[in-house]
Amino acid sequence: MANAKPEPQVCHKDIHYDDSIAPGMLVRLQPALCPTEDDFYEFCRINADLRIERNADGGITIMEPAGWETGGKNAKITAQLVIWATADGTGQAVGSSAGYRLPNGAVREPDASWVSNELLASTTPEERLKFLPLCPDFAIELRSPTDRLGHLQAKMAEYTANGAKLGWLIDPIRRQVFVYRPGSEVETLDAPDVVSGEPLLQGFRLRTDQLW
Repeated sequence: MANAKPEPQVCHKDIHYDDSIAPGMLVRLQPALCPTEDDFYEFCRINADLRIERNADGGITIMEPAGWETGGKNAKITAQLVIWATADGTGQAVGSSAGYRLPNGAVREPDASWVSNELLASTTPEERLKFLPLCPDFAIELRSPTDRLGHLQAKMAEYTANGAKLGWLIDPIRRQVFVYRPGSEVETLDAPDVVSGEPLLQGFRLRTDQLW
C-alpha cells in the first residue's frame, strides 16, 4: 500500500487555512431557523442552486461551486455507476443531488452513491422523497480545485463510521484514489487505470482514464 503524499499547506496573503475545515461558509441554523428535519430539507430545496451539507454538530456548510470541468468528470463517474447498477439489479445508484441523513445526524450529498435494495427496503416511499435516513452502502467523493483534501478525507471516514461498506475519494489533482473500507486502513492507488468495486459491487470497474 502506497503512502499518501503530504498535502501542502494552503496559504494566501498570510492567512493560513486548516485543511480539515470545509471550504465555503459555515453557519448555524439549527434549532433557531430549522428546528425540524422537514424545515432543513425545505431550506435546502428553496436554495437548490447551492451545495449545502450539515455536519453532525448542526453546522451548515454552504460550499463553493465545483466548476464545469469537475462537473464533467463527476458525470462520467455517475454514468458508469448507474449503467452498472441498472444491469446488476441489486441496488440503485444516484448522483450528487441525492442526500442522506446519516445516523450521526449529518446530512451529506456524495458525488455518487449506491444503496442496496435490502437497505432501501428499510425506508418508506415518503422518506425517499427527501434526504434518505441512512448511510449509503457505497459513496464516492470527487475532489474539485476548491476542495481541501483533509475535509474530504474526514467525510469519507464519516461514511464508513456510519455504515458505508466501501468508499472512494478520487483526487484528480494528485491522480490518486483513496479506498475506504470499515475496519481497514485506507488504501491509496496511484493513477490507476481502473478501480474495482468488488466484492461489494460485483463486476463494477470504474474507468479513470478520463479523470486524470
